Amino acid sequence: MTDPATPAAVTIVDHPLVQHKLTIMRKRETSTAGFRRLLREISQFLAYEATRGLPLTLTRIETPLCEMDAPMIEGKKLVLVSILRAGNGLLDGILELVPGARVGFVGLYRDPETLKPVQYYYKVPDELEDRMVIVVDPMLATGNSSVAAVDLLKASGARNIRFMCLLAAPEGIKRMQEAHPDVPIVTAAVDDHLNDHGYIVPGLGDAGDRMFGTK
Repeated sequence: MTDPATPAAVTIVDHPLVQHKLTIMRKRETSTAGFRRLLREISQFLAYEATRGLPLTLTRIETPLCEMDAPMIEGKKLVLVSILRAGNGLLDGILELVPGARVGFVGLYRDPETLKPVQYYYKVPDELEDRMVIVVDPMLATGNSSVAAVDLLKASGARNIRFMCLLAAPEGIKRMQEAHPDVPIVTAAVDDHLNDHGYIVPGLGDAGDRMFGTK
């Protein structure tokens, strides 16, 4: 049995296609439309790893040649929880792979002075205790918003939680692992550090602004 005090794994999805697409996203000159498209594409590679632990059961089916016992996902439907607003860029891509997933939203913004999260919205599906929950946000920077979102989900009964992001900073990983050592992290890259404004360096700027064309 895993010691609950031992931090869960950080999985870096280093597939060549993921790293190539991420490099294009990092470029200053990449358009808003291109950024959104690439984020949606990368989210599907990340979701492959984040959903690896979904339970399977065997069901009897008939192929054109014979009957067989074939694997299918067991239990209640997966829940995807987007940390607004930037999380929606990852959410859209995962829903193309798992269209039957239930969806929740956590509205948090970062106070520019304190870098602490401020909650303004929270709506999630029922019976979280019986579902795998994948929390999505492109950036794991300070980790404050991510920790706050997982706090809310655990208070609502969630027990099997994954966190999926495009980029992570060492500071954010440390914060998440200290607060929620039972929550595995899946990301495309771990960058160097945070700057004085809490942005990931080298990073790609503000993911929400680049996704929606705002400043």
